[in-house]
Amino acid sequence: MKGKPQYPFNLKTILICFFFLLFLFLILRSSFSYSQQPSLSTPAIGPLNSTSSEFRLEEKPTTCPSLSNSPPTCTKIPPSLAHALVHYATLNITPQQTLKEISVSLKVLEKKSPANFLVFGLGHDSLMWTALNYGGRTVFLEEDKQWIEQIQAQIPSLEAHHVVYDTKVTQADELLEISSRKECGAVSDPRFSKCQLALKGLPSEIYDIEWDLIMVDAPTGYFDGAPGRMSAIYTAGLMARNRESGETDVFVHDVDRVVEDKFSKALLCEGYLIEQEGRIRHFTIPSHRTSFGRPFCP
Repeated sequence: MKGKPQYPFNLKTILICFFFLLFLFLILRSSFSYSQQPSLSTPAIGPLNSTSSEFRLEEKPTTCPSLSNSPPTCTKIPPSLAHALVHYATLNITPQQTLKEISVSLKVLEKKSPANFLVFGLGHDSLMWTALNYGGRTVFLEEDKQWIEQIQAQIPSLEAHHVVYDTKVTQADELLEISSRKECGAVSDPRFSKCQLALKGLPSEIYDIEWDLIMVDAPTGYFDGAPGRMSAIYTAGLMARNRESGETDVFVHDVDRVVEDKFSKALLCEGYLIEQEGRIRHFTIPSHRTSFGRPFCP
């Protein structure tokens, strides 16, 4: 997620064009509807989280109806989208996901946003995900405390939490074997799971929210001493299965690597695999609490 400087210019240009076209679309859409006094939202200041004294800017969503006979309720670009346009127009670093890979998640966000979107990893593409989920809640989980401070110094509005992982990539084979045990197949709140792979040290609100989308693009996993994404993938799947009802779209990036490949297939299940584009896989996992006796994998 951190993203080292990369130099292909096409993706950056396309992203800028996408945000600009979205802006034009909002304007053109209003011209198809009856005119009325616009209802504009004003930013409100609220706490970063329930246990912190820090504050962040929260935007109240501006509702824009689809093309129909209903009158428009917005007439100008949302502040968060304007911020994203300026940010990416002046950024010299290209996000690590390709245009086609980003498009996989974008299709789901177009249908589900405003939504609850949990992202493992904080990087140069984080403002993009927040802007694309306009009006929803987008939260980032990051292993590197200094990196959080660096990114939030540039973009204070991003909501990010520090996470400590106690695994190593060298443990992957052992943990994959452990994942097949009975306790890891039981559906429960990750805080109370008996499975060694469950992440139990996240902020309480992360467990309390039902996430509509979860992106696993961290922690670091490209060398033996790195934490690896074994626990992140398992916990994402457990959160999806443990929701009250409905389904969760889970995305895993870097599936060209052994750990991401094996663990996403085994723990998110090939039967729930919807699509793969390049290095990203998209799984749709239903609630297991509404169907007693549903197997861990279909």
